[in-house]
Amino acid sequence: MDTDLEELEAKIEQVVALVHQLRAENEVLKNQIAEAEAERLHLRRSMTAARERLESLMDRLPEDA
Repeated sequence: MDTDLEELEAKIEQVVALVHQLRAENEVLKNQIAEAEAERLHLRRSMTAARERLESLMDRLPEDA
């Protein structure tokens, strides 16, 4: 009976350790997602600004006909 309880206790400790590990990994992944989304937004804004500059330059080019 004592060995059964000890085995159960060991398994519970393993599960608790795994839960803590997964929570930590989840937090890291959430931070990575937030960073990636911020970078994506920055790149989108940069692309929009570049497109607007190119369109402005194209509007100034003389038309060859």
